[in-house]
Amino acid sequence: MRADMLAGFTGAAIVLPQGVAFATIAGMPPEYGLYASIVPAIIAALFGSSWHLVSGPTTAASVVMFSSLSAIAIPGSQDYISLAITLAFMVGVTQFVMGMFKLGTLVNFISHSVIVGFTAGAALLIVSKQLKVLLGLEIPVKEHFYETVLYLWGNWSAFHPMVTIVSVSTMIVVVLFRKKWPKFPGMIAAMIIGSLVAVGLNLYFGEENTGIDMVGALPRRLPPLSSPVFSLDVFQQLAPLALAMTLFALTEAVSIARSIALKTGQPISGNQEFFGQGLSNIAGSFFSSYVATGSFNRSGANYDAGAQSPMAAIIAGLLLVPLILLVAPLTAYLPKATVAALLVLVAWRLIDMTQIKLLFTADHKEAGIMGVTFLSTIFFKLEFAILFGVILSLMIFLRKTSRPRIMPRVPDPESKNRKFTSGITMPECPQLKILRLDDSIYFGSIAHIGDLFRLYREHYPDQKYLLLLTKGVNQVDISGAELLLNETRKRRMMDGDFFMYRLKDSASKVLRDGGYLDYIGEHNIFSSKEEAIEQIFEKLDKDICASCENRIFRECASIPVAAPTAISPTEFQESDTANLETSGKGTKKKVKKKSVTGKKITKAKESVTAKKPVSKKTSTRKKRAKTKRSATAIKPVSDEKSEAT
Repeated sequence: MRADMLAGFTGAAIVLPQGVAFATIAGMPPEYGLYASIVPAIIAALFGSSWHLVSGPTTAASVVMFSSLSAIAIPGSQDYISLAITLAFMVGVTQFVMGMFKLGTLVNFISHSVIVGFTAGAALLIVSKQLKVLLGLEIPVKEHFYETVLYLWGNWSAFHPMVTIVSVSTMIVVVLFRKKWPKFPGMIAAMIIGSLVAVGLNLYFGEENTGIDMVGALPRRLPPLSSPVFSLDVFQQLAPLALAMTLFALTEAVSIARSIALKTGQPISGNQEFFGQGLSNIAGSFFSSYVATGSFNRSGANYDAGAQSPMAAIIAGLLLVPLILLVAPLTAYLPKATVAALLVLVAWRLIDMTQIKLLFTADHKEAGIMGVTFLSTIFFKLEFAILFGVILSLMIFLRKTSRPRIMPRVPDPESKNRKFTSGITMPECPQLKILRLDDSIYFGSIAHIGDLFRLYREHYPDQKYLLLLTKGVNQVDISGAELLLNETRKRRMMDGDFFMYRLKDSASKVLRDGGYLDYIGEHNIFSSKEEAIEQIFEKLDKDICASCENRIFRECASIPVAAPTAISPTEFQESDTANLETSGKGTKKKVKKKSVTGKKITKAKESVTAKKPVSKKTSTRKKRAKTKRSATAIKPVSDEKSEAT
């Protein structure tokens, strides 16, 4: 409990500057950033599955909301606040329903590259929005990022030096504390130093000359009760934004929870996090809170501070109430330039250069998804950028699953259990093709799998039997079942057959329920490798087995090797004479023919050789002739190399 108390104090101190800064990004009054850090944080800790996840306003969620709602209402106005609270309610209901229906796996379809690209683009948007406050410039409201950049490029010399001094001093303090005293909340120290610098400049030069604007005192009150706008028109207007923010907020929360769980070993339930995040936003919408989600900065700080349970996040939310009442009047001395400097530093840390380099080095496709999401964030509305990145990720995923890998396999002769191994460079059975399929057989993959089946039939027509290893097949839908049925028909038309090994129950359900196994045959589905090979071997053509030299199965030993073809005495005499007519330097020599009756070739060769002394030259010629006769006599019928000899 003591560790949770200390972590709670740390979390409450960190959220003070961040809450004000994030509310500024979101276009909300500063106090609403603190309101969103109280009730949502407590509810999410009570009903979520993570011990360390802390919910509240975040940079990305604030940017997405501002970019969309600012086109509907004036930021900071009462209409804008009402829409923001209604949006929090809609996002919460969507998250809650997804948790109830156990749709937690949906966040897995938002790839890591989408998150990296989106956060990098959002960081640049934050910087472009805050540069006018950071430098004291008057920039007209621009719709697109590039318009703001072009305006700054042409008017950068109009910056206000006093405002810039406050901004730079704030940044220096933050960087210094991160390097020298990383455990101390450097953002609080930066706010104090920035405020002192601003007050000093105003006293020395006068407020009318410095151009330094202050945030102003916050109202000293608890989060007021509020209510979403229950209007069908408003719901329809906010629906696309609510869906995009739901997907991104859940992805952010679950990703943070899982990343910390890797260090603690705690199991994380995606569905439970959906449930907790949904309840936190629903409850928060009745206490003046806009959309809240998992905060990486506060969650990481909570873990580093030694939090042991969700009580740390609950304590931080409760401590924030008296802090608001105490600190609210002091924000009258907080310069806007200091807040802008803190936001620029937060945005800079959102750009994960390590992950960007890794994506470009390791996977060009994922790097492409990241790049497209990044550019979409810069040039389009953020909710569409998120959805576009998700759709692109799904397209890449579907393309991968629609082209499953199929590899030939053979029993490993070096293995005691004769386990299946790659058959690319090893001899195969001339009658049986063994293939391994590593993905589900569904409507998206049947075209690719069917083409490969056809190519194997056309290129290896003698391999009439097909054994499909289906350990990696998790699902077979109706389209996949039709494909397997069609392959069985074609194999049987070739006088062969189709078999499957280690078919999972989940993959066989449609085959059994649809009656497809009635044709394929339950007896053609094997759970034992030995049984599969043994029964398939019984169906093979044994004449082909007798002349086969590969002998890759144990059962092949039961088939005797075909004996070499015997040559009649007349054929032997004719071939022997022909072989010896030319020998050595071309000298012709007649050999006395002897009759060989009913004896094998080797006996005939022995009878040709005379048992008398011969000269060295004659002996050499006879040895050469004997070698040629032996090669001609014992050649196997199926050995092409021996025929060439």
